[in-house]
Amino acid sequence: MSESSRVHSDAAAPHVSPFHRAKGEPRFPGGPAPDPAGSHHERRIRSFQPRRSRVTTGQAEALERLWPRWGLDIDGRRVLDLDELFGGRGLPVVLEIGFGMGEATAQMAAEDPATGVLAVDVHTPGQGNLLALAERAGLTNVRVANGDAIILLREMLPPASLAGLRVYFPDPWPKKRHHKRRLIQPEFLDLVAPRLAPGALVHCATDWEPYAEQMLEVLTAHPDFENTVPDGGYAPRPAFRPLTRFEGQGLDKGHVVNDLLFRRR
Repeated sequence: MSESSRVHSDAAAPHVSPFHRAKGEPRFPGGPAPDPAGSHHERRIRSFQPRRSRVTTGQAEALERLWPRWGLDIDGRRVLDLDELFGGRGLPVVLEIGFGMGEATAQMAAEDPATGVLAVDVHTPGQGNLLALAERAGLTNVRVANGDAIILLREMLPPASLAGLRVYFPDPWPKKRHHKRRLIQPEFLDLVAPRLAPGALVHCATDWEPYAEQMLEVLTAHPDFENTVPDGGYAPRPAFRPLTRFEGQGLDKGHVVNDLLFRRR
């Protein structure tokens, strides 16, 4: 997942109570579905754990108003036309898995309007927050996807359709018995590689050093990817990746953040 799995913002903001709904009524009519692919029927170890957390009034309003225009549920029932999804403008599209509250995603989209960002998460407050940020900044190059990124990659994205992949601060699953839940694994890269166009950039970042070592190992070993660092190893944080509040807090505590930049062969 992302930094939202460990830190939540807007703690003191007004929120929408689920008790105001009648039994069986959707939490956000016209908004993200609670389980778009019926994924609880699929027997697979997941890298994320959905959480119900409180949604501010502003986030709820953004979900109800903007989701029909800029949101999509990962239902696994169709193959997406990414050019159509982004308004037929021929934008190269980068997939971002796990965007937290969306501040960094919105900033990067604003600084690179010629690139479409398909941002995936299961955290409802973050989905609403990113939609609100995109509207406030006048962004037209952000789309928010709700659900399991594995189903999106496996069922809904055409071959060579992505110009890049971003995975920033995924859940490190620090306990050894949970390492199999980590997203960056050889099997995940096998799924990702065919969806990436040649030359597409894979950018990962984590503040959990053992996970960074695993990421470096599996990316280096995979035949479809090459390290952009000539001598191998980690890359300096590129200027285009914003320093987030969560990351700053970790650095203040002495955490080491490692970036990995690999390219699709």
